[in-house]
Amino acid sequence: MVAAGAIAAGAAAQAQPSGALAPDDEAGWARLAQLYPTMGPVTQLEHGYWGNMAAPVAATHREILARLNRDTSLYARRAMRKDQAVAKARAAEAMGVQPDEIGFCRNAAEGLQALISQFTGVGEGDAILWSDNDYEASQGAMISLAAARRARSVKINLPRSPTRENVIAAYAEAIKATPRLKFVILTHGTHRSGLVLPVPEIAALARAAGAAVLVDCAQSFYQRPFKLPDFGADFVAMNFHKWVGAPVGIAAIWIRPGMAPMIAPAPSELDAKPEDVQAKVHQGTVDYAPQLTLPAALDFQAATLPIPAKLARLQWLRNRWVKPLRGLSGLEIMVGDDPALHGAITSFRIAGHTSTAQNIAITDMLLERFNINTVHRSGLADGACVRVTPALFTRAEDVDRLVPALKTLVAELAR
Repeated sequence: MVAAGAIAAGAAAQAQPSGALAPDDEAGWARLAQLYPTMGPVTQLEHGYWGNMAAPVAATHREILARLNRDTSLYARRAMRKDQAVAKARAAEAMGVQPDEIGFCRNAAEGLQALISQFTGVGEGDAILWSDNDYEASQGAMISLAAARRARSVKINLPRSPTRENVIAAYAEAIKATPRLKFVILTHGTHRSGLVLPVPEIAALARAAGAAVLVDCAQSFYQRPFKLPDFGADFVAMNFHKWVGAPVGIAAIWIRPGMAPMIAPAPSELDAKPEDVQAKVHQGTVDYAPQLTLPAALDFQAATLPIPAKLARLQWLRNRWVKPLRGLSGLEIMVGDDPALHGAITSFRIAGHTSTAQNIAITDMLLERFNINTVHRSGLADGACVRVTPALFTRAEDVDRLVPALKTLVAELAR
């Protein structure tokens, strides 16, 4: 197996660290882009699903897959646990926590399901709180939790034109108006609109009211600079396959020290100790290659992609299409320009087009007529929208193509 340090060194030799790059240094970012695959003629502006692995990380992944296929149980039963422990230690370091505070899972949705459905702190007559911006699987799990415990499921709709002040006020009002509130989920970076919540302030309000707080940072981890304890939350779920650039199939949960007994072990973990965080998610036999590739992905990021430089580049690319279109009649851009409230992701809505079917049709038009790939998002209280997400290796000219395309579609479709 290739050592993680060797991967980092190789990556550093191939690409100038992005910390030395200004957000608008197209030549510098183009050099970094050489380490990533391209999609040919399609302008790919839907990088919020999962991220591309850089070439050196993909090479390590292939070597690990080959070893798993060759050595199977000899490696798995004799040596793999040591390598998994290394991966968990590297993950915990990146998260700013201790290894025994985290558990691996396959994706953030799996982790969120466990943290919600196995939360023991809600009983009959209690309340739980979630919003229209939370992930669909989380919303369903919160509703199911309330039904199973005979608790009240309270949903709030976040402001249509969000600011730091009115988002905090919306949560403050809901928290104050909800007696016996025991559990709150907060999505740090929403996958629908792109809004980034001021989580520490809201979490403090919820915990002061006696509620435990779960944070979903699937879309924000390693896109924004933070460590998990910064949230002031009790539980966190996050992905490594989006902005860390690890293979699909590796994510993690974190539980604040002392709070692990509040999450019951997975049903099959009959002998688990209450403090065992990994026992909250029973994995069985999984594809181990993503876990084992994680150190290489983290080392590549450390060598070449300082998080503040990543965020600055992604926001600069986002603004390339948002600012020329801001104020265009018939087009609603879902998030404002406060850099604390957005990263790479921002969604738009064409006036009169609020259904899922209408927004799927808009994504089809963008792809078929303009060769631009985006994705629709549903579930916001005021209707569906279309999400745009550049990546680090996206060129300025790629996002620039979206501007005339949307002007054309707005002129044709807006009502």
